[in-house]
Amino acid sequence: MPTEILMPALSPTMEKGNLAKWLVKEGDKVAAGDVIAEIETDKATMEVEAVDDGTLAKILVPEGTADVPVNQPIAVLAGEGEDVEAAEQVRPEQKQEKAPAGDGKDSSPSPQPSPARAEKAATATPVAAESPSPEWGEVVRSMPWEGEPTSRDNRIFASPLARRLAKERGLDLAAIAGSGPHGRIVKRDIEKAPKEAAKPAVAPTAAPAPMVAPAMPDDQIKKLFEAGTYEELPHDGMRKIIARRLVQSKRDIPHYYLTADCELDALIALRKELNVAAPKDADGNPEYRLSVNDFLIKALALALQKVPMANATWTESARLIHERSDVGVAVALPDGLIVPVIRRAEQKTLSAISAEMKDLASRARSKKLKPEEYQGGTTSLSNLGMYGVKAFSAVINPPHATILAVGAGTDRPVVKSGRIVAATVMSATLSCDHRVVDGALGAELLAAFRRLVEKPMSMLV
Repeated sequence: MPTEILMPALSPTMEKGNLAKWLVKEGDKVAAGDVIAEIETDKATMEVEAVDDGTLAKILVPEGTADVPVNQPIAVLAGEGEDVEAAEQVRPEQKQEKAPAGDGKDSSPSPQPSPARAEKAATATPVAAESPSPEWGEVVRSMPWEGEPTSRDNRIFASPLARRLAKERGLDLAAIAGSGPHGRIVKRDIEKAPKEAAKPAVAPTAAPAPMVAPAMPDDQIKKLFEAGTYEELPHDGMRKIIARRLVQSKRDIPHYYLTADCELDALIALRKELNVAAPKDADGNPEYRLSVNDFLIKALALALQKVPMANATWTESARLIHERSDVGVAVALPDGLIVPVIRRAEQKTLSAISAEMKDLASRARSKKLKPEEYQGGTTSLSNLGMYGVKAFSAVINPPHATILAVGAGTDRPVVKSGRIVAATVMSATLSCDHRVVDGALGAELLAAFRRLVEKPMSMLV
């Protein structure tokens, strides 16, 4: 039987991706494991492999298609001995179901899906508006989510928007007939619901005051500026995810900030000495060239080992205290950022950290990182010193409980033995999740980091 090749989920949070390129064409023979396509997510470009031997009978999603939902069939593979032409017909073009006209009459009955098609439809995730002119922000899925109950097993089959409106109006979904696809209850059904659908009245309770003002609609924002004086750049997937995660972080995580100044003179001298002593390869080039950032990654990793209770993650049921120091490092991209992770950084040499960081940063900028290379981690480091920034406070990157923001090392006057002398000083600001890292614990972690930076030889033993 022909096999459907599905849009893969390249990470636990991936919902859709762009089918960037087909590397084979219809009629080509492929073997299991052959790379047949390239998929772009918001942060990486990944390869899709053939799941079995056979012939690519039909390409269902052309290359260049954006926002293809996970698990949607993208091609059909005919197995050995199967009729390729017959396999091409395994998935006829789906016709979009039209919503009933305004008078509620339909000139022709819509075809009923076969049991097999209905079963597949229950796991598909096409997106459609519930009405021809939805209100601002009103876009919902027209098919049931995976695992969502349907009317076929005597449970309610309704869109998320319909559920919300029914709750606001006190309506019983069980008393409302659905007019959407597959009998789904949609917005218009709630608006036309009879009074009999209202739930029994309950004692009124005071509605909580809204915590934040609703966002201003796009058209109202644009009216504040003269037409033709700005360029409109639509949000790409990365920008949307950055916005969502940062709002979630600032809303849900109780941030507090600690700042300390670290003297870098000893670290800079040691870095110069190690780079001069670096062995040369066959072409006479040094095998490594350490940066200040490499030392900071190592220092943060070792500081977490010295203050293990700060090497933690918050969950609703428990704190996760990690054995390893997996340090994420913010890397700037042309229109966003990504945080590749140096795993077991406390165990690695400075030269190993340097080589790995260069590789991760290079592949991050070309969107070639694997999901496991930028997901997870126990803390983060953000360095804006190369831009001349003296100090800043960074937003915690969930699920981390801390992030260290470091600025530029600059010459500043310091007092030593009662005398004012010049020193290279760097400001470091630690952002902490107060649910996991209390003030004293955060101060202890920052102090441990400062000691390692100011006595860098301790990182080598």
